[in-house]
Amino acid sequence: MNNKKKPKYGKIIEGAEQLSLGISMVVAVLIGVGIGIFLKNTFHTWWLLWVGVFIGIAAAVLNVYKAYKKQVKEYDEFKDDTRYKKYINDEDEDEGY
Repeated sequence: MNNKKKPKYGKIIEGAEQLSLGISMVVAVLIGVGIGIFLKNTFHTWWLLWVGVFIGIAAAVLNVYKAYKKQVKEYDEFKDDTRYKKYINDEDEDEGY
């Protein structure tokens, strides 16, 4: 059993972490657009704007991937917990309809 003390505002912190994913996606794209505009104006080449947009979108996708890996790691901890073994075995039986 896990004897860690939960913080008093644990649910609020968890909600803020989920909200921060959406905000970080928007911020990543906006920063990428900003980089693209800077490059376009500095070098007077229109396609550098799209390089910045691509960088922003790639950063947003990377943020989603990192959040996904974190969730998978947290759910893997439940795999060995005896309280959830029953549910894991029930799902295995349902797959063979």
